[in-house]
Amino acid sequence: MRKKAFFISLEGGEGAGKSTHLKFLAKFLREKGFKVETFREPGCTCLGEKIRKILLYSQEEITPLAELFLYLSARSQFIKEKLKPALEKADIVISDRFSDSTLVYQGYALNLGIDKIKLLVDFASQGIKPNLTFVLAIDPQKGLKRIKGKKDRIEKRPLKFHKDLQRGYQLLAKREPKRIKVIKSKSVSYVQKKMVEYLEKALKWKR
Repeated sequence: MRKKAFFISLEGGEGAGKSTHLKFLAKFLREKGFKVETFREPGCTCLGEKIRKILLYSQEEITPLAELFLYLSARSQFIKEKLKPALEKADIVISDRFSDSTLVYQGYALNLGIDKIKLLVDFASQGIKPNLTFVLAIDPQKGLKRIKGKKDRIEKRPLKFHKDLQRGYQLLAKREPKRIKVIKSKSVSYVQKKMVEYLEKALKWKR
């Protein structure tokens, strides 16, 4: 029986550079000969993209609890349609955000409580958990300044919310230090160097 793919997730606050580093990781690993699939949350399915638009651009107020269930709905659809098949076929799967985002954004920063929502988050994740998670830690003010164009409803939230995201990720990293690796966004080259170092240890190969 074929072994399932190694699953990597990229996490962090707004403007942390996840999409940039995801592209680097995918290219780097493909050059190593790995079959790589990449995704981003919420989205990647018809339902997920519709929910994404609501979450990011709705003019109507969305309560923290409603926001939680919207993210979980998008994730459960994404897992069935995209993630599970990819884990069966690819060598490595990389996702821009996964369940840790929900624990931090809705559980910690929106005060629903990480431990209170964890059962729901785990249920929606259907037993799937990343093998390795990179948290890109950036100063919230610096991250928000990086964002070009009109900001979405998450990016528009008060600075305290964005600072709480950093605290939430640090809390998760303390709980799961073997899986969650926090990398300070000193520079693009520094972040990528650290990611490769952690990958070498996790996958047990050398450049």
